[in-house]
Amino acid sequence: MKKTIVIVGLGLIGGSLSIALKGFEDYEIVGVDVSQPTLRYAAEHGVADRVTGEAGQVISQADVVVLALHPSGIVRFLEEYRAQFKPGALVTDVCGVKTAIMKGAEVLPHTVDFIGCHPMAGTEFSGIEHAFGEMFQGSHLILTPRENSTAEHVALLERVAAHIGCRDVYKTTPEAHDALIAYTSQMMHVIALSVCDDPMLFECRGFEGSSFRGCTRVAALDVGLWTQLFSMNAPALLEVVDRLIGNLQSYRETLVSGDTARLAEKLDFSASRKRQMNLEGPDLLH
Repeated sequence: MKKTIVIVGLGLIGGSLSIALKGFEDYEIVGVDVSQPTLRYAAEHGVADRVTGEAGQVISQADVVVLALHPSGIVRFLEEYRAQFKPGALVTDVCGVKTAIMKGAEVLPHTVDFIGCHPMAGTEFSGIEHAFGEMFQGSHLILTPRENSTAEHVALLERVAAHIGCRDVYKTTPEAHDALIAYTSQMMHVIALSVCDDPMLFECRGFEGSSFRGCTRVAALDVGLWTQLFSMNAPALLEVVDRLIGNLQSYRETLVSGDTARLAEKLDFSASRKRQMNLEGPDLLH
């Protein structure tokens, strides 16, 4: 008998995951969304094996449920449907924050396993029309299992990762995940947004170099999503933003001093750290 993976939320990530998962072992892929245009697009383009707007009709039979909603939507969904998940099922998510999501999953009965999941992939676009099955090729997949998560479910997600083309799987704690993401992702978005707040933004149009375009690419973000990601990870994000402010202040003080030797030392220190990071060597996410 065919098993079922239900993906709730067919936006960029959920839609891409649904496409990438087609043909995975003996699972039927069912897409769920509340938007009729999204469901229509998914049905017309074969995003899933079948689609529905009624989550309650499919999650009670699902062996795996993937929540691809905004963070607060995931917490609300877990609360609303906590009694409807199939006993023995695995529930997971694809959200960019983990501590708040794992806390929200505490409402689930002990018969339902929850493993936090974050595929390190995405684009600056949103919506199912931008979904593509190769989204996860070469990406890291971060898992945050609970203490009582089963080895079978962890192994299942590892096979999912291999099927969708992930480079590797990294298991960690929700707190460590959020600290990592605050630095490598969320702070980069804060920097891009801050650069776009400068009065010179529109004066420089047509004169931007590749470094400017690369730095600001992610500033054209999904405001609703990133408002939640920033606010739900505020403690970790504040720590890295404070360190960034300190580093910027240090560069400012050096420029004010006019000490070119000190400036060269700082530039060399920062540049050498970046070059060291780029060297071939062990990947900490393996």
